[in-house]
Amino acid sequence: MARRREQVLDAALEVLGSEGARRLTYQAVDTAAGVPSGTTSNYFRNRTALVDGLVDHLEALERRDGESLTAGAAPADVDELADEATRFLRYATGAARARTAARFALCLESTARPELRAALARGRETATDRGSEWLRRLGSRTPRRHWEILLDHLDGVAFRQLTFPADDFDPRPGIHGLLKGLLG
Repeated sequence: MARRREQVLDAALEVLGSEGARRLTYQAVDTAAGVPSGTTSNYFRNRTALVDGLVDHLEALERRDGESLTAGAAPADVDELADEATRFLRYATGAARARTAARFALCLESTARPELRAALARGRETATDRGSEWLRRLGSRTPRRHWEILLDHLDGVAFRQLTFPADDFDPRPGIHGLLKGLLG
C-alpha cells in the first residue's frame, strides 16, 4: 500500500516537472504511474491533497539526497566544494530534471498557498545547517549567509538550465568564482 502511494507520488512529480501544473490530473498521474484509473484519487481526494502529498514526498526525497550528498567528509577546500556543488547541479538539471522543475512549480504554488512554504523550506534548512559548517571550516566569517547565497545561486543556475538549456552547460566556473569571492 505504501509502495503504491509512493509510486503515484513519483509519477505525479514527473508529470508536474515535465508537463507543468495544468497537466497534473488524476488521469495523467495514473497513466504515468502505470496504475489502474482512479488509483491517484483513492489516495488523494482532491488537487489540494495531491499537492500536499507532493510537497511532503519532495521533502523526503530531497532530505535523502541531501543526506547522501553531505554524508562524506567535508570539502577540504574551495575547489572540492565547487566540484561537489557542480556535481549536484548537474544531477538536479540532468537525471533529476523533472523533480527540480516540480520543486520550482511547487514553490510557485506556495505563493497562492503559503502553508506549503514550511515543508518546502525544511529541506533547504537541513542543507543550510551542514553547508554552513563546511563554509565555517573553510574560513567564512558569515557561513550561514554565505551558504544561503550559494544556494540562491544554484537555484538560479538550475532554473536557467531548465528553462534555457545550454548544450555546453558548465556551472563550475561561476560556482568557483562565487565561492572565492565569498571566502575571499
